[in-house]
Amino acid sequence: MQPVPAAWLTGPELSLGRRGFRRISRRTLLVDAGLAGTFLLVGLLIDPPSSLLAVVVLVGFTAALAVRRLSPALALGLAWATALVQMAWGLPVLMSDAAILAVLYVTAAYAERAVRWAGLISVGVGALLAAGYLTLQPGLSSLSDANAQATLGRVIWSTVATLVASLAVLGLSWTLGLLMRTWQTARESRVTQQRAVEEQRVAQRSVVVEQERNRIARDMHDVVAHSLAVVIAQADGARYARAQNPEAVDEALSTISTTAREALGDVRILLTRLRQDDAAGPQPVLADLDRLVTQMQSTGLDIEWTTTGTPTTLGSGAQLAVYRIVQEALTNALRHGNAERSVYLTLAWTEGWVAVTIDNAVGVDSSTDHSGEIGHGLPGMRERALLAGGSLAAEPIGDRFIVAARLPAITTSALATPAATVPADQPTAPAAPGAVQ
Repeated sequence: MQPVPAAWLTGPELSLGRRGFRRISRRTLLVDAGLAGTFLLVGLLIDPPSSLLAVVVLVGFTAALAVRRLSPALALGLAWATALVQMAWGLPVLMSDAAILAVLYVTAAYAERAVRWAGLISVGVGALLAAGYLTLQPGLSSLSDANAQATLGRVIWSTVATLVASLAVLGLSWTLGLLMRTWQTARESRVTQQRAVEEQRVAQRSVVVEQERNRIARDMHDVVAHSLAVVIAQADGARYARAQNPEAVDEALSTISTTAREALGDVRILLTRLRQDDAAGPQPVLADLDRLVTQMQSTGLDIEWTTTGTPTTLGSGAQLAVYRIVQEALTNALRHGNAERSVYLTLAWTEGWVAVTIDNAVGVDSSTDHSGEIGHGLPGMRERALLAGGSLAAEPIGDRFIVAARLPAITTSALATPAATVPADQPTAPAAPGAVQ
């Protein structure tokens, strides 16, 4: 003996697994069975069966009532068979005939299209049969007997009135079922729409969170890579100068300590942002370039910073993009470039735009082609420039590596003051490629 399916035990859905039967819950099936039992008892009390056929009619309508939601097609068939037996044997109208209304209701509310149309047809055919049966059934054996007792006009009028009443009663039951079906469909549509809207909100929230995490990852890369490059350069310089210049060791250690503390603070803020959306993260601005250049120069990197044109106001996104691009490019120049040759940093201001160029020499150990390597540096710089409404190009040319970005400005206003400025008509340092990512 096979065990009872778990779905039957928990009561979600029951089905005979055959065509024409609906999936209904165990509770619904028990409720329908209870209503059918009550209907049978009430029928026995109101219309005590006078014959075996009366019992058959009552049982037939009770069965149709019991299975009406499990199988509307079967219920409609049982109702028709029982009604035909009742009319064939000339039984009077019984209380159990009310089950026909419930059957017509479910054919419109729950049945498939074919059974639903069969229910509508049953309304018309059933009304015709009921009108004829109710007109001729009460004690009349034939139409001639009816004519002997009443005029033909009265018989026709009685038939028409009965037909209209039957159509109204049967049609109302079917129409109410159709209205219930329409209401359920509309409710399911609203639920589906609400679910879709909620899923869209969840998806949008996930996209926003993912974008924020990617931005934080870029910031983390910029902070950690820059700080570690400075620490490594200072540590190596201190180790080489320890014997000849002990004072340089103290200066290097001080720089290492300051850089590490700043990096640790930035990393803590970034990690806090991963847990709290409203936490303030590090947002460097254009005025912080002075501190950045000074910090990189303290590592031994020779940076020549020039500015041309009249500085104008940049948006916060553009200022952050400029800072991060310069930070990444200088860090790469320190890690991969030739530290014995100068790095040229240029900010060229024009009407509505600022062009940032970082030009450094390629190091001796960086002559190998690394074009196949994909890291966070160049993609991160390009993405920052694009998000700020600008563009970025980075490529090696000869023995130098050039990073060139162009970002939009807002209004005319003085901003950062570089370490050294040159007149607009004085030529800047020649551009050449530098370090490889």
